Amino acid sequence: MSDFNRGYARSIPADRADMSVDAGLRSFMLGVYNKVALGLVVSAALAFLTGQFEPVRDILYRTTADGRLIGYTLPGMIVAFGPLAVILFGMFGMRNATPKTSGIFYWTIVALIGASLGAITLLYTGASIASTFLITAAAFGGLSLFGYTTKKDLTGFGSFLLVGLIGLIIASVVNMFLQNSMMQFLISVLGVFIFAGLIAFDTQRLKMQYYELGGDQAAMGVATNYGALSLYINFINLFQFLLALFGDRR
Repeated sequence: MSDFNRGYARSIPADRADMSVDAGLRSFMLGVYNKVALGLVVSAALAFLTGQFEPVRDILYRTTADGRLIGYTLPGMIVAFGPLAVILFGMFGMRNATPKTSGIFYWTIVALIGASLGAITLLYTGASIASTFLITAAAFGGLSLFGYTTKKDLTGFGSFLLVGLIGLIIASVVNMFLQNSMMQFLISVLGVFIFAGLIAFDTQRLKMQYYELGGDQAAMGVATNYGALSLYINFINLFQFLLALFGDRR
């Protein structure tokens, strides 16, 4: 999911732009980060609502008497697969996005992912979720800073990561049927490295995109929404893979 609309604008070499003195770029990137941050807040609120508020929880999940997850109801399955369906629709159905339609697209996916994350509050302890979130936030900040400041062109690295992402998705689907714990561990380890790399790659891609758009405000509005979506999905995936590796189950 994280490679949605990566080709929105052609990139220019990273070493051709002096990022440190461009106030417009900083404003553009700040808009992206603010939208990601607000998306994470909304997701956390929805995850708590769907996972811990019993009237809603019981609509989406089947749980034990002490509140542990044992399965999904039909509405729960719809919510769980909803983000993928919306992303696929966006990829093939939104050919001429505007700032408004791309914003609706972003917040729809954020809401669906946030609602689906209620499952993790039923699988892991609250302390484990909180500590893993903080670790993810720190890693995200460091990786994004690297992507923003590095003069090295990460295009080739990004292409390698996208190939790895495709393999990761295939392996995850296969393991849904195999239920192999060792394979799941390897998937989680690879997922951490892939999405960590994508955070840096997407940050640099957004920098280059800003210069390529040449001040077109409508196009930058769309790029802000799609850029926030890429970074948001990278963050969520990194968080989930770290939680799978280090989280304490209930």
